[in-house]
Amino acid sequence: MQPTTVSPVRKIIHIDMDAFYASVEQRDFPEYRGKPLAVGGSPTGRGVVATASYEARKFGVRSAMSSRKAMQLCPEIIFVFPRFEVYKAVSRSIREIFSRYTDIIEPLSLDEAFLDVTEDKQKIGSALEIATQIKNAIATELNLTASAGVSVNKFVAKIASDINKPNGLTFIGPSKVESFINELPVEKFYGVGKVTADKMKNMQLYTGADLRKLSENELVKHFGKTGHFFYNIVRGIDEREVQVHRETKSLGAEDTFMYDLENIEEMHKELDKIGLTVFNRLQKNQLEGRTVTLKIKYSDFTQITRNHSFSKPVGDFDTITETAKRLLEKVDMEEKTVRLLGISLSNFGEPDTKAKKPRNPEQLELFP
Repeated sequence: MQPTTVSPVRKIIHIDMDAFYASVEQRDFPEYRGKPLAVGGSPTGRGVVATASYEARKFGVRSAMSSRKAMQLCPEIIFVFPRFEVYKAVSRSIREIFSRYTDIIEPLSLDEAFLDVTEDKQKIGSALEIATQIKNAIATELNLTASAGVSVNKFVAKIASDINKPNGLTFIGPSKVESFINELPVEKFYGVGKVTADKMKNMQLYTGADLRKLSENELVKHFGKTGHFFYNIVRGIDEREVQVHRETKSLGAEDTFMYDLENIEEMHKELDKIGLTVFNRLQKNQLEGRTVTLKIKYSDFTQITRNHSFSKPVGDFDTITETAKRLLEKVDMEEKTVRLLGISLSNFGEPDTKAKKPRNPEQLELFP
């Protein structure tokens, strides 16, 4: 008989920098320390918040919030324009610290990444100890704090990193995964936004343990393809590997509305909001794409997409939103009302690194 080969339990770390952009600004400029700070656009225009310091978060200020709303919540808040080149340089230094322990690194953005340390370079063996050393190196060498989640798969590690922020370290070992997921509120699950969370709660589904009571067919019936994911994840099954060469194929945002939209003016306003979110995500990931896609879901749940491709990559707010609006205007609504709108960018190319003058001075205020 051939001996049975047992795969080693995976050791996955998710590192998430604490209020990254704002923390870099507070590190570099002592006058910002201990004060509510937002990195983003001016509240006098259509600016949005990319990152808020923890002092600002106490007032309810959050990422992707309009700068005007942030000012209303916290009149003393300080707004600073983002310094992306600085953040990228710091991110490279963080990546260098990661590489001391493993080469299996999957960056998700400038401020977070997955690491597979099942076999680490320094033969430390303990993922918890490696995460501790990484956090300490970031603190001593870069004067910044990071939170870490350590577990056997990507899903649990990512959720764990958010538990004790800032400067947190949470370990969910193999024997604790099932109980951890059982107690997890449904809104913490990947793919569960406000609308899905409300639907689940209406079905008396509040935690992972509640989801586990449903069969795979029942989950798919109620939640579509994501039901397969829910079925596996509530049982602690997540076989996704940490991808060293993670390629972003598309990037976008969408919104399901509280009430169905009937007129084009309302839809244009919503596309502006969605376009801002897409623009911010493009900036954060330093991406431009050649294809803009508009997604429309009607009140009867039928869905269509329309797209337009450019000869060169685009990534500015005006082009994204105006293209989406033109695509919308070409659609025959047939007296239908709209439940959801979405915009995405794909067919990525290398962004132009040369400085460009904005077509609209207000455009600068839209950086995340």
